[in-house]
Order: sequence, then structure tokens, then C-alpha cells
Amino acid sequence: MSTGSPTLERKGKLYQDAAAALSDLVSDGQTLAVGGFGLCGIPEALIAALRDTGVKDLTVISNNAGVDGFGLGQLLATRQIRKMISSYVGENKEFERQFLAGELELEFNPQGTLAERLRAGGAGIPAFFTATGYGTVVAEGKETRQFGDRHYVLETALVADVALVKAWKADKSGNLVFNKTARNFNPACAMAGKVCVAEVEELVEVGDLDPDQVHLPGIYVDRIVVNAHPEKRIEQRTVSEGGK
Repeated sequence: MSTGSPTLERKGKLYQDAAAALSDLVSDGQTLAVGGFGLCGIPEALIAALRDTGVKDLTVISNNAGVDGFGLGQLLATRQIRKMISSYVGENKEFERQFLAGELELEFNPQGTLAERLRAGGAGIPAFFTATGYGTVVAEGKETRQFGDRHYVLETALVADVALVKAWKADKSGNLVFNKTARNFNPACAMAGKVCVAEVEELVEVGDLDPDQVHLPGIYVDRIVVNAHPEKRIEQRTVSEGGK
């Protein structure tokens, strides 16, 4: 982790590296929104830098927790996460072990509900009603109401102290372009964070991006770090018999 002054290690929104971008930003007990779907579109360098800070008792909002030893799985291995607000937990054995042992809190969400809770947080909407989850364990302890002939569950918005997201390209003002399905939860996480740090593969000058191709305006992005060669692991690779 860098020990220099963050103000000397950045130019505008651009920081020297992931460690510098997080050095004066993260602390124990914070809530973080982290983009990605499985290992697709995760901010690899920022997650590793977060691990290296040693901050603990974190609440992490993310679709899932990576896999054992990579992505958010690194933070589970070091026991830095106290609670996950997630949708899918099936690819991480350490996640499963900690949860079943009562060592990790889990607030489980249907995937669409998680996305909408993040979107609502970014849009300043405190809560909303959804039919998803009514009559299941998801609705336990929550307010329900009937509209017409259907029943709905009240879900609260999600807002994070810090958002960590991954994009393909950024200009120096923080306008972001995502690469296909790697967009996933990243824009919603960025909007829901009080401070957003974006990890990008390519940085261009202001004006180089076609405005019609910008997926997330730079007003939502506070800090940028470049990771030009991310590892981009694949969770499961299946090939046909005979390599066809």
C-alpha cells in the first residue's frame, strides 16, 4: 500500500494505482458496493488493494462473492467481510462454510431486487414495493401491501460508503464505457456509492469518447485507476467433446 500523499499521486480524478486510490478512503465498518457478476466485470486490482489495506468488519453489496481465492473471495479468506448483501452464493465454498457456521451474515436478495435496490439508492428513492419474494423467506420481517389483486413486499434502497467498479474505457472526466456483459451491476453500484472508484483498462482524453456511447456519466465517478492487463479469470470453462 502506498504511503505517500494521495494528493501527490493523482492528477484530477486519476490515481497512480489502486492502493493510492483507496489509501485515504476505506476504513473499518464501511459498506461497499462492488460491481461484477461472478468474475465478469469485477474490479480485480481494487479488490486486491482493499484486501491489502487490512480494513475489516465490512458490509459488501455485490451479486456474489467471487470464487475461492479470487475476487471478493480474497476478502472472505482474510475474514475482512462481516456481512454480504448478495443474490448468488453458489461458487464460493468459503462463503458457504462461513455462512453455515454462523461466521458471516447474509442478506439474501432476488437478483432483480438487488439491482433495483442499488438503482433506487442511486436515484434517491428510499424504498419501493415489488411482488418478487412475497410469501417466501425473502419477505420475512418486511412490510407487505396489496395493490389490486397482487401482494407486494417493501424493499429499502441500498447506499454504500464506497463503490468499486470496473469499466473498459474512461476519459479523464470519468465518463465510462463498459464491455458487453461486463457492464452488469457496475453502473448501479457506481450510482449507489457516496464515493465511486473506477478501475479501467484504457484511459483516453476528454472528447475521445462518443457521447452516445457513454454508459455512465463522469459525475458518478470520483476516482480512476488504470489496470491495463487484468487477469479476467473464467469461473467455469466448458468445451465440447473433441474440442469441437
